[in-house]
Amino acid sequence: MSASAEVLSQAFTLGYTYTRSTGPVVGRFLTALRDRKIVGIKGSDGKVIVPPMEWDPVTAEALSDFVDLPDTGVVKSWAWVKHPRGKHPLDKPFAWAQIQFDGADIPMIHCVDAGDESAMKAGMRVKVRWAEETIGSINDIACFDPA
Repeated sequence: MSASAEVLSQAFTLGYTYTRSTGPVVGRFLTALRDRKIVGIKGSDGKVIVPPMEWDPVTAEALSDFVDLPDTGVVKSWAWVKHPRGKHPLDKPFAWAQIQFDGADIPMIHCVDAGDESAMKAGMRVKVRWAEETIGSINDIACFDPA
């Protein structure tokens, strides 16, 4: 290429021009969170799963039997985060925990603001701390507090 050759260029912005639907199961779960409620789904074996799944883990059939649950539960297991990083949900030490909502059979993972590692234990009761503004996201559950 000679020094006088013209270089062609074009500005380009990469974008995804589509939206994704959450569907009837996840959508109902997220809508419930927006309304400060917890909803699970009953599997073919009678177990209540939170967050709800679209497909039965036993039969692979579609699930649709929703169950309203309280915003309280129990810690099944946990791991302490002594030095939170920028992407963590809390900016102070906290626990990641498997939390089984009252009335559910399958725990979900979320964070617990216990104040201190010595306050955490398997079997402890917890309650949802709702975000100040709920929008239909898992982040509508700001964290769990000891009950």
